[in-house]
Order: sequence, then C-alpha cells, then structure tokens
Amino acid sequence: QVQLVESGGGLVQPGGSLRLSCAASGTFFSIAAMAWYRQAPGKQREVVAVIPSSGSINYADSVKGRFTISRDNAKNTVWLQMNSLKPEDTAVYYCSADIRLPCLTTNRYWGQGTKVTVSS
Repeated sequence: QVQLVESGGGLVQPGGSLRLSCAASGTFFSIAAMAWYRQAPGKQREVVAVIPSSGSINYADSVKGRFTISRDNAKNTVWLQMNSLKPEDTAVYYCSADIRLPCLTTNRYWGQGTKVTVSS
C-alpha cells in the first residue's frame, strides 16, 4: 500500500514563510514526477509546482519567484518552500506522486492535504 503523508501547513501572516513536506511510503519501484496542488474555497484544484525525476521544474505563474519545490529521491520526499506568502495563497495544499509499482503500472497518488491560511 502506497501512502503520501503531508505536513507543515498552518497559519501565517502575509509576507511570512512556510515549508510543506510530503513523504511517500510503501512498496514501489520508483517515483516519477512529484507535484504540489492547491484548492482554495470555492475554487478548482490547481497545480502549483511540478518536479520531474529529471528535467525542468515548472511553477504556476502566481507563485514564480516565491515558491520553491525540491525533492530527495533517497527519502522519497518532496518539499514546497513558500515565501512572501499572500492571502490569496490560502488553500488546502495537496502533494501528488506518479509512482511505478513493482508490477510496472504507474499510478498517481495523493496526500491527505494540509491547510495553509495566510492572514493577519
């Protein structure tokens, strides 16, 4: 059974910083792309940042220059460093991972979500 467990959300003032983490556990062959999404109240889930196993990292225009995604393949972990936070960054943040199972099927798994609130 593959699981993604997130941590790091919370309440922060505008201009502040938070670091989210997401660790994958279970039995699998490898992890391809990992990503962070967010869903604000009343809005659709949107991609925030994607980091492939190799290649270019992509960010949503709204977070470029403020957020940084990184990963440690040995730890099966992805992080999202969020700086200069704005009230409009308030959302539930979800990590995802495209995981290749021992049977060589690749599935996308999701974390449980962690709430980020930016407010004074």
